[in-house]
Order: sequence, then structure tokens, then C-alpha cells
Amino acid sequence: MSEANYDLHCHSNISDGRLPPAELVARAAGQGVTVLALTDHDDVSGLVLARVAAAEHGIRLVNGVEISVSWGVHTLHIVGLQVDPLHPALVAGLEGIRAGRRERAAKMAEQLEKAGIKNSLEGAYQHADNKNLIGRMHFARFLVAQGIVKDVRTVFKKYLVKGKPGYVGHQWANLADAVAWINASGGQAVLAHPGRYDMGSTKMHELLAEFKALGGVGIEVVTGSHTPEQYPHFANLAAKFGLLSSRGSDFHAPGEGYRDIGRLPALPSSCTPIWHDWADC
Repeated sequence: MSEANYDLHCHSNISDGRLPPAELVARAAGQGVTVLALTDHDDVSGLVLARVAAAEHGIRLVNGVEISVSWGVHTLHIVGLQVDPLHPALVAGLEGIRAGRRERAAKMAEQLEKAGIKNSLEGAYQHADNKNLIGRMHFARFLVAQGIVKDVRTVFKKYLVKGKPGYVGHQWANLADAVAWINASGGQAVLAHPGRYDMGSTKMHELLAEFKALGGVGIEVVTGSHTPEQYPHFANLAAKFGLLSSRGSDFHAPGEGYRDIGRLPALPSSCTPIWHDWADC
């Protein structure tokens, strides 16, 4: 890996991370990150505080966001890098998604109530520092705190996923709109953690072709939930579809995920990094 250490996917407590933006940036700096993108789910309000902290710690902050998308029967995440967080189309689009999140949360609580778990909506909001954004991770932390499940990873095997208590299907933004919002704001659209999507190679090829045609430019090759065997696979797909390669831990909280912030292997040498033509990088 080059001397610079890029982590272009992480979350603060503005969405479903645990650390406030300033603490997140401090942790990233302590882990040797030199270029950090804060990519909170469907919200950009943590970027101001993160930028102040980045200046204090001498690292570069990239304005980012992670947008929830429905594509057929699949829920996808599209990361926007180098976005303008004040662009009207992006601001309006994200507010619409957050409103949908609040509606889904109420339905999730109803499903958990039927499974004998009471007061989950109030409990989830107690784990959400930003009351304007509520998600599955907040419910997961409530279930762990109640002793119903031992840890967050186990929650997503027993609850809140398709076929399990607390799951609620939801229509997020469509792929075309998400990419359009990012592009209109001057950003670059990146398909987040493609290895997490339960689809075969034919469907993945269809997705990447459509994403590229809509103006998407990148794909996460090295990310916290990918295995080492998946790195070359997605590097090859990036090359096949003419996409740039990104790298990010998808860090949420100490001890919760698969990778700590900044602690990732290098992109495969065959990759063209998403940052290859960024100024000062």
C-alpha cells in the first residue's frame, strides 16, 4: 500500500455508529488513517464536526454519505464520495429516506411486540443519538442491552432479517435517483460492500452494468465484510465493468464489526483506486 492510508467508509453516531464525529476522526488518526470519508447512512449532518476534528488531527476528510437503495428484491447501499452536503437534490432525497426509516421503525417494533419483545421502539431510540435517524443497528443494540441476544452479530442472524422476528420490508430510494443525487452534488457513486448482497453472478453483472450506465463510477473491493478471497474477485469485476476501486472499513464501533477503522489490506495491484485523480491525494 502507498504511504497514504485511505478509509472511505465509516459511521458516526449521526447514523448507527457509536462514536461522535470528532471521536471517530481521532480514532482514525490514531490508527494511521490519512484520508477519511465519513459516510453516515442517509445523513450528512456529522460532516461539519468531522472536518473540524480532521484539521486538528492533520488528516484529510472526504465528504461522504451512504444511501439506502431498493433494487428489485434487494436492498443495496451506495456510497457517495466528494459530495456537496448542501446540494438541494441530495438534501431533499436524504430527508425522504429518513422519513421512511421512521415509518419502518414503528413497523419493526410492532413485529417485535408480536414476538414478545416489548418497548423496542423506545429502546431503539435510546440507542440513537441522532433522533432524526433510526435503523436496525439501534434495535440490535437494544436487543443486546436487554440480554435477548449476546451480541450485535448474532442479532442479525436471529432477528431483523428476512424470515426472522422484527423484519420489515421497505422501499428505499431507487438506484437511478441515488446515483443522480450524488452526481448532481459533484460526488462519485460507489457500490458499497457488494459481497454482502445475496445474489448470483448473473444478477451481480446486471447490477454493475446498470449502475455503470446510470453514472456510477466505483465499487468497494476491500471492505470490512469482504474476505481475502473476495478481494481479487471484485477487483476483476471492477476491471470488467470499467469501475474504480474503493477501500473502507465500514467501521461502526469498537468491537462490533469485522475490521477496525484504518486496518485494511491494500487494494489489489490491478485496481485503479477511486482516489487516483483526486487533488492532493
